[in-house]
Amino acid sequence: MTLIVLGLALWWGAHLWKRVAPGSRARWGEPGKGLVTVLVLVGVVLMVLGFRGSDWLGIAPAEFVELWSPPRFLVHVNNLLMFFAVYLFAASGMKTRITRVIRHPQLTAVKTWAVAHLLVNGDLASVILFGGILAWAVVTVILINRAGPRGPLPEPAPMGREIGAVLGAVVVLVGIMLVHNWLGVPPWG
Repeated sequence: MTLIVLGLALWWGAHLWKRVAPGSRARWGEPGKGLVTVLVLVGVVLMVLGFRGSDWLGIAPAEFVELWSPPRFLVHVNNLLMFFAVYLFAASGMKTRITRVIRHPQLTAVKTWAVAHLLVNGDLASVILFGGILAWAVVTVILINRAGPRGPLPEPAPMGREIGAVLGAVVVLVGIMLVHNWLGVPPWG
């Protein structure tokens, strides 16, 4: 659990540096971007090692402490939420029509991803990991919204871009599901 918490601390700190201490972040300039990237990557590695462990490094996975036993049907709810999360992430980059409605599509995607994983994982390590990332996304949205009003809305996207975002989300989600299956976590119930 310690590695998960350390990873979350690096994730939070690196991402919130610009929001909480903008002067400090600005003084770092371009090298600050590299530092943020390194801190985020180290944070992700620590979270993964803390959650999954590593035989190669001799790190045991987080102790399994069951808090609740999720019902099987939640796997399907998870998969639907995951499709929406991947779509939102794609929509953000493609500026599809939903970006006219949702101010923070990437952060909404992260929140959806975290909730989806909390629904199907009832152990303490999952609650710390996914709950920690969910809390980070909520805090980030609050800080961004307090910093200033929303800018101009993007123009409505052509239907081809909408279809591309949906098809891209399906392809990426299938890839994510195959990787989960390969890792021994079958995502289809």
